[in-house]
Amino acid sequence: MKLHHLKPSPGAKKDKIRVGRGEGGRRGKTAGRGTKGSKARGQVPAWFEGGQMPIYRRLPKLKGFKNRNKEVFAVVNVERLEDFAKGSVIGPDELRAKGLVKKRGKVKVLGEGALTKSLTVRAHAFSVGAVERIEAAGGTVEVVE
Repeated sequence: MKLHHLKPSPGAKKDKIRVGRGEGGRRGKTAGRGTKGSKARGQVPAWFEGGQMPIYRRLPKLKGFKNRNKEVFAVVNVERLEDFAKGSVIGPDELRAKGLVKKRGKVKVLGEGALTKSLTVRAHAFSVGAVERIEAAGGTVEVVE
């Protein structure tokens, strides 16, 4: 077998249909376009809606976009952890039980306010300031996966 012996398998390549070649053939005269109308006369853009107000003009113009994969955290400030007893372990479930976090999902601790008690805080994320304040009060930080 050589390169010049290769050819496509039968039925793989079809001849192009040449339309509008006389009235005797099957696709003569109107060439399969029917009679009259804008589609018979010329090309119509894919976005053309027959003269009604097009969808790209009906929709409101909004800047930017909304990230569908954004991680949404329920946030708790360090000062709110002052309500817990000294030396206790605080996790997302304990925060929900106290009513500091409403939704189920990930919890992030932010560094707003002061903390005087040493606590073990477990959350999905921490700000840098929150870690500094918790550790300055003698507590520890654990990241939950």
